[in-house]
Amino acid sequence: MSTGVTEQTYTALVTGGNRGIGLAIARRMRDEGHEVVVASRSGEAPDGLTAVACDVSDSASVDAAFAAAEERLGRSIDVVVANAGITRDTLLMRMTDEEFETVVDTNLVGAFRVARRAAKGMIRARRGRIILISSVVGLYGSPGQTNYAASKAGLVGLARSISRELGARGITANVVAPGFIDTDMTAELPPDRRAAYQEAIPAGRFGSGEDVAATVCFLASDRAGYITGAVIPVDGGLGMGH
Repeated sequence: MSTGVTEQTYTALVTGGNRGIGLAIARRMRDEGHEVVVASRSGEAPDGLTAVACDVSDSASVDAAFAAAEERLGRSIDVVVANAGITRDTLLMRMTDEEFETVVDTNLVGAFRVARRAAKGMIRARRGRIILISSVVGLYGSPGQTNYAASKAGLVGLARSISRELGARGITANVVAPGFIDTDMTAELPPDRRAAYQEAIPAGRFGSGEDVAATVCFLASDRAGYITGAVIPVDGGLGMGH
C-alpha cells in the first residue's frame, strides 16, 4: 500500500558520530543516500565520512561546526542527531560537583546548544528533524550514574518543549532511548556483569548500533512528520513502562 509520502534526501549532522552508536547512525544515513557530516572532537571519522571538529560543551565550537558543515554541503542542515555524550560514574556520596556538572554540560546542555544552532536553518526552511539520543538509564535510573541519568532524562523535557515551540514550523523533536548496545564500552564489561545485564533484558540480547540507527533514520524521514515529542525506547524491553 502506498503511503502517499515521497521520500527525499536530506542533509544531516551527527554529533559524536565517529564511533559507537553515532557512527552506526551516520553510516546508515549515508547508505540510504543522504548527505551526512559527522561532528567529533577530533574532527575525524572513519569510512571516508565527511567530518568537522566540534566540542558540544562550547557554543562557539558548535557554531563553527555547523558553519563548516553547511559550507561543505552547500545548504543548511535538515536533520540533526545530538548523540555526543560522556560518563563520569561514581556513587552519589563520592560524586564531585565537577563530575556532575561536566556530564550535564556535555550531555544535556550540549544537546541544547546543538538544537539551538540547528533551529536557525530549520525555521527558515520550515522543515527539520531534531533527534536527541538519550538512554534507558534516563528513564529507569542506575546506581552510580546520577549525573548521567539526570542529563539523559533532561533530554525528554528539552525535546517536548522544542516540539511545542517549533512544531507549527514543520520541525519535529524526538528522543531515542537505547538500552544496552554492543559497543566498545559495553565490550569492556566483565563477563559476569554482561550476563547479568543480558538476563534482565526481555529480548535476551544486547542491541546493536544498527537497531538504534534504523529508528533514528525513521524519525529523520518524511514518514515520521507527524511524530514529535516522543520518547522511543530501543532497549529490548528493559525499561518498558518507564
